[in-house]
Amino acid sequence: MKKISNYKKWDYNQQEDWCFQSKFTQSPINIQTDQVQPLIDEGNILVNYDTVLSDVFDTGCAIQGNVSGHAMINGRRFKLKQFHFHAHSEHTIDGTKFPLELHLVHQAQNGHYAVLAIFIQIGKNAPDLEPIVESFHTLNLTKSLNLEGILPNNRTYFHYEGSLTTPPLTENVEWYIFKSPIEISQSQFQRLTERYSQNHRNQQDLNQRPVLYKEIN
Repeated sequence: MKKISNYKKWDYNQQEDWCFQSKFTQSPINIQTDQVQPLIDEGNILVNYDTVLSDVFDTGCAIQGNVSGHAMINGRRFKLKQFHFHAHSEHTIDGTKFPLELHLVHQAQNGHYAVLAIFIQIGKNAPDLEPIVESFHTLNLTKSLNLEGILPNNRTYFHYEGSLTTPPLTENVEWYIFKSPIEISQSQFQRLTERYSQNHRNQQDLNQRPVLYKEIN
């Protein structure tokens, strides 16, 4: 059993008090699909994640899981630091919200962040996600997991430059948001949101930043 931390330095109900250096490249945003631009480079995202949770704990604003592994994004290596869920989704597509959004937070050797974001909707049960659901629900390290298996089959994504969505709201973060949502059951959703059902940041202005679109066939 992992210790629960009840200490909060910030509150989702008082987001106006959050401090950040710039208001021009913050996240999350609404993605307007009629305004996206094609991504012209190769755009491949390859992941290789461990099958064992090294830690799971309550941060005071989300349940966080730590897993070893990395992602190769356009030939650059990013180490997986942690993953967590937001309810409801922080990003939207043409104003459409999803019940959950999963963030896989990566960091390169030079300190640069890249986040893979996956929308989650309620539907059929997700067997590959069940070990994560159980671990996050009980705060116990359970059986092995297949983190790669929960990525959507269609890897088409949106990309833009933004920030972390929690303090310190660090900027120069690369966002890769998969267009196709994955499904979980109502039971899985209820367990994932039992502690945190409204841990999402308000959306930020795009401020003329380009949003790119890469179709993966």
